[in-house]
Amino acid sequence: MEAKLIGLGVETFKLALYLALPMLMGGLIAGLTVSIFQATTQINEMTLSFVPKIIIVVGIIIFAMPWMMQMMIDFTTKIFNMIPDFLF
Repeated sequence: MEAKLIGLGVETFKLALYLALPMLMGGLIAGLTVSIFQATTQINEMTLSFVPKIIIVVGIIIFAMPWMMQMMIDFTTKIFNMIPDFLF
């Protein structure tokens, strides 16, 4: 019983990482690109680094939403199917 709960917790953390990773990587790449551009041109504008990150993260969310929803639906279905195992 405890092993199943620990496995479920580990799987939950993995799912959270899988779902967050595309947005985090997109923001990281956008931030690095804008930082290199700012260092090269010596433009120090705060909104220049913030706006592209927001646009890219929102774009990735829109693009990846079907995949993210399918992963969450599969995980939720798996949890609902495991309920009888945890009751007895």
